[in-house]
Amino acid sequence: MAERVTVTERTGLGIATVMQRQGASAPALSATIGCPLPEGPRRTTMGPLSMIGTGPGSWLAMMDDAPADWAETLQPRLAGLASVSDQSGGYLVHRFAGAGASGLLQRGVAIDLHPAAFPTGSVAATVIAHIGVILWRVDYDPSFDVAIFRSYADSFRHWIGATQSGLPHDQ
Repeated sequence: MAERVTVTERTGLGIATVMQRQGASAPALSATIGCPLPEGPRRTTMGPLSMIGTGPGSWLAMMDDAPADWAETLQPRLAGLASVSDQSGGYLVHRFAGAGASGLLQRGVAIDLHPAAFPTGSVAATVIAHIGVILWRVDYDPSFDVAIFRSYADSFRHWIGATQSGLPHDQ
């Protein structure tokens, strides 16, 4: 019997790329944004705000139930510390949850998703079905979030459907 997995699109997210300015202090940036900044490919959370490390001095900031102008309000607050670019319309985030979540995702990613190798808070920039994704483990239930560019949504949903049904698909 197949292990249960649910895939849902997360809605109401504010998403912004935050890039630290040269010479800016990471502790000052963290204090101003209100969330600890992860070092490396990790995710940190403070209330409804998450910071996802995507590269040196670069993060994807995500706010649950964010107002439409959330990213715009970050720009003046982070002036001199970081550049901010609204990505709310550019990214789509899917939540994979349930006992079969890691097994389903493992069919598309070439990284070990076992909790010992990829614990809660771990982040990877990788590909699934030739689609660039940012993947992170939310918790040990297990739950994972996968951010993709919105323009690839149909192809990604096709991969999910084909993988869940056991049909052959391109990897």
